[in-house]
Amino acid sequence: MNSVYIIGIGLIGGSFALDIRKQYPNATIYGVDHNESHLDEALALNLIDEKAELSDLQNADLVILSIPVDAASEKLSTILDVVSDNTLVMDVGSTKLPVCKSVDNHPKRRNFLATHPIAGTEFSGPKAAIANLYQHKTLIICEVEKTAFKLQERALKLFSDLGMRIRYMNPEAHDKHIAYVSHLSHISSFMLGKTVIEKEKNERDIFDMAGSGFASTVRLAKSSPAMWTPIFKQNKENVIETLEEYIHNLTHFKAMMEQDDFEAIFDEMQNTNHIKDILNGIK
Repeated sequence: MNSVYIIGIGLIGGSFALDIRKQYPNATIYGVDHNESHLDEALALNLIDEKAELSDLQNADLVILSIPVDAASEKLSTILDVVSDNTLVMDVGSTKLPVCKSVDNHPKRRNFLATHPIAGTEFSGPKAAIANLYQHKTLIICEVEKTAFKLQERALKLFSDLGMRIRYMNPEAHDKHIAYVSHLSHISSFMLGKTVIEKEKNERDIFDMAGSGFASTVRLAKSSPAMWTPIFKQNKENVIETLEEYIHNLTHFKAMMEQDDFEAIFDEMQNTNHIKDILNGIK
């Protein structure tokens, strides 16, 4: 793998750049980004070797598309138009059905692999890139059967070299499940932050009492709205379904409080404690 083009040099794309450079020291890594300052930053941080344009992708062995999901769905066809028959193109977005549908009938659909690495932080931009971000992390692959076998092999070797665990899903199942374990948690964090900020207007010392529990729960509220708004838009139906269930549980908890039914509250929390066994089992 000699020529790697990363479109979108932020946390995810930049972290891929760091790990690819480590595993493939002879590869040249090119950066493509509409934000010129991101490219300058990426060069200064040695994430990329050179700046590039979409028109240069004909020379690529690997293209990693790491931009907001709405832009990825719009640009993927154009990218496939440009690349050679031997180029592997993969996206890393948090929704899979729209991007898969966008190129379902493209003549070079076989060059595309739909992926979603379950990794990241609440930070964005080139400075957020982290070495070894993907080690021991799960990577979801969708519609693998639509990708050329030789390109599948190339991708699987890359993921293995980066220490990732592979799971296969269809796009519909991916988008439904990720709404529960990722998209809902971001909404919860944003709305908790909003609630506390609104309260803080009248009680200036509220943040003085905020401990590690609050900090960890609201951490995701620092995530980029430019990235998450398109995700919620693309996965609207699944997100609304998860919100309805979440709101039902919150309303039920509130009703138990109003009824002074703290025995039921204890049972509810004790039953939910089982989640620690589930999470420990998937590490």
